[in-house]
Amino acid sequence: MKGMTRIVRIEWAQLVGQRPRAAGCNARLGEHGQRVSVPLARVTTDEGVSGFGWSPIAYDRAAGLIGCSLDEMFDPQGGVRERFRALDHPLWDLAGQLVGKPVYALLGGQAGEGGGYRVPCYDTSLYMDDLHLEDDGAAAACIVSEAQEGMARGHRSFKIKVGRGAMHMPLEAGTRRDILVIHAVREAVGAGARIMLDANNGYNLNLTKHVLAETADARVYWIEEPFHEDGRLYADLKGWLAVRGLEVLIADGEGDASPHLLEWARDGLIDVVQYDIRSPGFSRWLELGPQLDGWGVRSAPHHYGGMYGNYSACHVAARIRGFEFVEWDEAAVPGLDPSAYRISEGYVHVPNLPGFGLRLDDKVYARAVEENGYTTSDERSIPPRR
Repeated sequence: MKGMTRIVRIEWAQLVGQRPRAAGCNARLGEHGQRVSVPLARVTTDEGVSGFGWSPIAYDRAAGLIGCSLDEMFDPQGGVRERFRALDHPLWDLAGQLVGKPVYALLGGQAGEGGGYRVPCYDTSLYMDDLHLEDDGAAAACIVSEAQEGMARGHRSFKIKVGRGAMHMPLEAGTRRDILVIHAVREAVGAGARIMLDANNGYNLNLTKHVLAETADARVYWIEEPFHEDGRLYADLKGWLAVRGLEVLIADGEGDASPHLLEWARDGLIDVVQYDIRSPGFSRWLELGPQLDGWGVRSAPHHYGGMYGNYSACHVAARIRGFEFVEWDEAAVPGLDPSAYRISEGYVHVPNLPGFGLRLDDKVYARAVEENGYTTSDERSIPPRR
């Protein structure tokens, strides 16, 4: 990359798509729905090369970055410098476009023995889509059918939303259904699949122990956000798991995570850290992942709700030895083409294409910029519609 390469234009717009089916509730929220919105910024250099990616950047901030040099914004080793991280993903994509390499290759990732670069993934779509059903057997069958859809797409690992008794059902009935669903999914996906649970802070310590004891034969791989982060409770749970001989990992870190989370991870109370791939972001994960590796802690970036992280998380894995999974939120967004990626036997196969290997339809994106976005450049500036 040439040191004097400058940013001369930034465009921003929201693209809208949908999931194959509506996503239901989790332990603390209602219907997540079928609609997916993906905010994308495209940055263009004075050499006419562009990169694009997920970005929340506001117009005024973008306008202030016109004329900045790439050297000022981006370090090939450390990534996007902190004050420019509203353009984290677009600048990484641009870096790959400028040198004709995938982002994973810029980070030292190499193709495996089969000739391609691949990363394990899990189907994150098993929400509480059964709450309208009174019969527990019918409810379990509903979630099983969703797991089978995931199997057909190539998934071999699945995350199940639990905590029905926290808000949506009476406590005992909801917990009983959680347990039944876990057993039913295990039977449906087979012994070789990995099953994770996500309670979205809907359990307490004793409920967590109860559910894990009742599903011991289902071999849960991790329990995510069983209750709001609490070091003392996590220490108790770790001790209980050890006494029981249950090899269940504790995962946490998405959303408004405790500022003590990394301390607890360092101290062995958290096994898997799940900060979001969008915020704190891709470049932050390049700092965080090796730190977690040094502590023997695993990494599994969260990203649900935006589709783009399906793909960018594959690339950050190249820098992290303890990378566990890409969280896969299946969706189709007109104008954004991820067709070079594919899922097979539990892995995402990542294309050997520059940047993040995604394609943007110029016509669709230009229309979105006009309808809901903005353009700012050293020649003209079209602010967002009010």
